[in-house]
Amino acid sequence: MYNPKGHNHSDPVSKFILLGFPCTWEIQILLFSVFSMIYGLTLIGNFCIICAVWMDHHLHNPMYILLANFSFLEIWYVTSTVPNMLANFLSDINTISFSGCFLQFYFFFSMGTTETFFLSVMAFDRYLAICRPLHYTTIMTVRRCIRMGACCWIGGFSCFLLPVYLISQLPFCGPNIIDHFLCDPGPLLKLSCEPASTTEAICAIFNSVLIFSTFLFITSSYTSVIRAVFRVPSVEGRRKAFSTCGSHLAVVSLFYGSIMVMYVSPTAGNPAGIQKIVTLFYSVLTPLFNPLIYSLRNKEMKKAIRKLFSIVRVGQQQFFKS
Repeated sequence: MYNPKGHNHSDPVSKFILLGFPCTWEIQILLFSVFSMIYGLTLIGNFCIICAVWMDHHLHNPMYILLANFSFLEIWYVTSTVPNMLANFLSDINTISFSGCFLQFYFFFSMGTTETFFLSVMAFDRYLAICRPLHYTTIMTVRRCIRMGACCWIGGFSCFLLPVYLISQLPFCGPNIIDHFLCDPGPLLKLSCEPASTTEAICAIFNSVLIFSTFLFITSSYTSVIRAVFRVPSVEGRRKAFSTCGSHLAVVSLFYGSIMVMYVSPTAGNPAGIQKIVTLFYSVLTPLFNPLIYSLRNKEMKKAIRKLFSIVRVGQQQFFKS
């Protein structure tokens, strides 16, 4: 039976259409310009943090090694969606292949999962540094820090194999329009030709356990940190501890505040417009804010970035003189 979408219900879908942000051509160009600028600033900001940590030997400790890994992750996290979104702003038909859609789904959510693990490890690092200072250097060695970072990457890219596999095995044979700018599990589940209540329940439970377990670990770590900070007799010591932990808490609040709205229940009934705005916030704006938060609230990082900029300026002067 023929349907308006141009698909026979017996034929499997070979590609999807990402609806994105339906608006006039002028608004599309404006959005393209805005998100191009945000994407460029995100890459520059996170790359500066990586270079600053790499070039300043004073920052070769677990806290900043984890931060450099986190910035590297943010670069690829935003790259998994924004370039495709920018291309769609300039295209009349925003199609993505079936395999391309699920690859984007896998990489985007795997990196999001990796981010929750890194935030957890960074919270644990601050807990050890402030609550167990005498044991910190023996517990959190650089080698152990690198191993924990590797576990974050491996764990993050392993967790979402099951949800991606389950959703990819659903029959997609009818409408192929995804009312989103990326391949999100909620809209994908709605396109299944058969009821997907079991898959939806598994995904909801998986997301809930992942989000709340890491969030509770982070909040319990920082609760202990805050209690320990209030017991520090020195005002300068309290200020330094709050400065470091405050930046971490700001990033945690931005990230978890948005993903809890979206992914505890993939088909919770949020309007498509709200889903897009919330997704934009944690997938595009949060990676932009993170370098600003960490550099503005951290004296050592500000010093390292100023040193990096001075090296770049000297290099430019020597280049133009030659």
